[in-house]
Amino acid sequence: MKSGSNNFFKYIFVVVIIALICGAVYILYNNKQDIELDDEEQNTVENKDISLAQNIKIGLTNYDTMNPILTRNRDIANIDKLIFEPLVNITSDYKVEGCLAKSCNKTSDTSYEIKIDSSVKWQDGRSLISRDVQYTIEKIKETNSIYLQNVQDIASIELPDSETVIINLSKPVIFFEYNLTFPIISSSYYANEDFQNSSKIPMGTGMYKIASIDNDNILIIRNDRWSKIKTNSPKTQSITLIKYGAIGEAFNSFKLGNVDIVNTYKTNYTDYVGTIGYNKREFVGRDYDFLSFNCNDSILSDVHVRRAINYAINKDAIVSSVLGNTKVVSNSPLDYGSYLYNEEGKITFNQDLARKELEDGGWYNTNGRWQKNIGGYVRRLNVSVIVNKNNPERVNVANNIKGQLADIGITINVVQVDDEKYWAYLNNKNYQIILTRSN
Repeated sequence: MKSGSNNFFKYIFVVVIIALICGAVYILYNNKQDIELDDEEQNTVENKDISLAQNIKIGLTNYDTMNPILTRNRDIANIDKLIFEPLVNITSDYKVEGCLAKSCNKTSDTSYEIKIDSSVKWQDGRSLISRDVQYTIEKIKETNSIYLQNVQDIASIELPDSETVIINLSKPVIFFEYNLTFPIISSSYYANEDFQNSSKIPMGTGMYKIASIDNDNILIIRNDRWSKIKTNSPKTQSITLIKYGAIGEAFNSFKLGNVDIVNTYKTNYTDYVGTIGYNKREFVGRDYDFLSFNCNDSILSDVHVRRAINYAINKDAIVSSVLGNTKVVSNSPLDYGSYLYNEEGKITFNQDLARKELEDGGWYNTNGRWQKNIGGYVRRLNVSVIVNKNNPERVNVANNIKGQLADIGITINVVQVDDEKYWAYLNNKNYQIILTRSN
């Protein structure tokens, strides 16, 4: 469980997607099926050796559109990373690297100058221009796109020339560069078009391009105009996305050998594909569940209390006894290889250190319960954890934490609320502790 979050972490799933869709095809040999699991509860089942396949068939459910600005389907948004490119990418260790942007310079607290790579070609042969960046941001705002949060603080855009974009913010935004991971679309391609209702096949600058879309299938083929094709040529010639009405249909097709890959967020995938005939390996993602502390609370403002709670929670026990070993323990949002992550100061389960933290903070134990004089009043170490009652898994996690903390004398009240109240608590920061997720 973690006690903090930063908005930019939700944008870095790009790295995971490229690894999953482009790199996943190297896994299988000898016609064995393979399953990858990640901590986002997304499972990938693969049917055959597709490391050097001419075509990969992927099952897709809840199709809406391949337009990266308009889609609401997370799987499509992930696949679109192969077709469209952002201004910047986030590396596996959380560094910013240029993609369509050659440089991104912060010229003031609220202004950034971006130089785009005009040598990049759209899939129709036209050159990338600065107007394309401005147009994309306008459409994200107009359509309430899934990328709206990335651009919501952009107040205005200036285009000094065809290779320069100046972004002016309404307020300073920490790590704003990390927001520039949204896909760029062509302004000229949609000229004189009703963008939201256009029937044109979306076009990008990425390693693959959409060849055709019909009622049943979407064919994606290698883009020979991709700017990086000489140094990073795609190993798979084409990808066919096969549309299904429900995940059960996709799994049935997988079992019949008609589909090579199916992505699902179900942890009970074995109910659909069984347990025999495939190898299993884990693919660790970036999303995580964590405990968010309200540091304005009179008790939780005490860093010793927060550290004691962290020491007192056995995360491995939660993963094994509550989550059925379908998750992995994370001690930081950055602990999967970030250049910012430091193993020093890492907190692991230790009840003795939890008690010492409380004692160092001036708390004393009476009859098995901790208390302290705060503002002239004796306060007991008794706090509430908000949890969504419609998420049974998190309810079980919260109750497990309650039992663990009771072992060292910390009283936790688990408050189960419905969706509406849960989001009201979260958005208004009206809680002591809330069990939530990074995305």
